[in-house]
Amino acid sequence: MKLVIFGLTVSSSWGNGHATLWRGLIRALVAQGHEVIFYERDVPWYAGHRDLTELPGAQLVIYSDWQDVVARTQEFLDADALFVTSYCPDAVAASRLIADKARGVRVFYDLDTPVTLGRLAAGEEVEYLPPERLGGFDLVLSYTGGPALDALERQLGARRTAPLYGHVDPAVHRPVERQAMFGGDLSYLGTFAADRQALVEGLFLEPARRRPDRRFVLGGSGYPQDFPWTDNIYFMRHVAPPDHPAFFCSSRATLNVTRRDMAAMGWCPSGRLFEAAACGAPILSDNWDGLDAFFTPGEEVLLVSEPEDVLAALDRDDAELRRMAARARERTLAEHSSAERARELVGLLETAREFA
Repeated sequence: MKLVIFGLTVSSSWGNGHATLWRGLIRALVAQGHEVIFYERDVPWYAGHRDLTELPGAQLVIYSDWQDVVARTQEFLDADALFVTSYCPDAVAASRLIADKARGVRVFYDLDTPVTLGRLAAGEEVEYLPPERLGGFDLVLSYTGGPALDALERQLGARRTAPLYGHVDPAVHRPVERQAMFGGDLSYLGTFAADRQALVEGLFLEPARRRPDRRFVLGGSGYPQDFPWTDNIYFMRHVAPPDHPAFFCSSRATLNVTRRDMAAMGWCPSGRLFEAAACGAPILSDNWDGLDAFFTPGEEVLLVSEPEDVLAALDRDDAELRRMAARARERTLAEHSSAERARELVGLLETAREFA
């Protein structure tokens, strides 16, 4: 298949999760024989933090003005499938263009469904949704499954929906040697978000306060100056994707904290969850509906809701934590790899093409 994507960014992983997901999925699609073109607007924030300039085997088009894309329509209107994603700066224009002229399957992929539905519920305008909503697409994919799919149909007019969950590229995220700079008892990788700060306080900061003799490691951008640091928390403002495996592998365990809207809706596993599992890191995670469909609590991941849960997990024997991590890695490679998601995606597109 020839697949064309109008997305947020694949060239910069700074402060967003879209890039890593697309990189893994595109690599897998290319390996399976498909042609991929990714169109990305050249915006200053991502341009200043660009950590990828080409997609091996695929085509990355970074444009400065939408008319530059319109002038190149002969390059992509013959595609088998054309995608518009959430937070694409030109999502409305791209939606109209492919609705009028594309011959292939028209797909909207919402990688931020809880945010989309939350903003609609609050009466806010969602800039990446076309005025006519999602009824003009042949297929609406969602990073979130469960009840979110019904909401996309009921509230936004989606005619055909399916989940396309997060995933991990095992060629990128894999067990590696520990590095002292990332070493600790508990790590947490995530950008600052006010809506999950209470959980970060309870599941990371409070355990750090109670165990001043232990080392806690935090990586991520956007943390304010008044963030309540303690002397035993070691902070890195940005951990580049190539360093993620060493980050996960260098602590006895790593923490997964889900954003409020994602946790409330459920069925929305973070890409970080799969990355950590693929690296063989023991995972502590908050709980949400649907988590047990991806990992078995108590066997592949430890659920934590209070500081005491975190401290009890850290008191476990290293061998026990490693056995749990090994089970999570095995399941991730079998069910949650980028290659597996690519196969799922192609199957969904083939089915959608039959009904388009």
